[in-house]
Amino acid sequence: MWYFMLNSGVHATITGILLAFTIPFENGEEGAVSTRLKNFLDRPVSFIILPLFALANTAIIYHGDLMQILSENYSLGIALGLIIGKPIGILSFTYIGSKLGLCELSEGLSWRHILAIGVIAGIGFTMSIFIALLAFNDLVIINNAKLVILLSSTVAGILGYLILSFTLKNRRASD
Repeated sequence: MWYFMLNSGVHATITGILLAFTIPFENGEEGAVSTRLKNFLDRPVSFIILPLFALANTAIIYHGDLMQILSENYSLGIALGLIIGKPIGILSFTYIGSKLGLCELSEGLSWRHILAIGVIAGIGFTMSIFIALLAFNDLVIINNAKLVILLSSTVAGILGYLILSFTLKNRRASD
């Protein structure tokens, strides 16, 4: 079906939409075909297909010296903004909001959790690339900025995971 759709001139993703109409749906029952299919596809789609799709659509062309790219002022600004600026901003404004009585931490939530959320927010992949496209005119700089955004988002994701894992492990040990 996909092959014929592709050769017909209609975009091949329409095949997926048409195929979805053939899946029998029931009211969320555990044994339903649609529920089993969703459960089967959930992890591969979340952890393999979507990241590959996002990476493939960034159109990053790597050429040049990585250390040279990382030492550029705009690269340092992007990396520091995503890895340090996001956590500082989220932690600071949450703290200020709680001191002003605008909000409060939910029961079981600690400031380490807020820090982890701030670090994970550094995975600003899509919006960061959009802002880079608006901010820069030079295609080489845009491409380098995309690479730095990808690397910084990866670092932010790993750091956020480690902070959250450490926080949860300490919480379990204290319970």
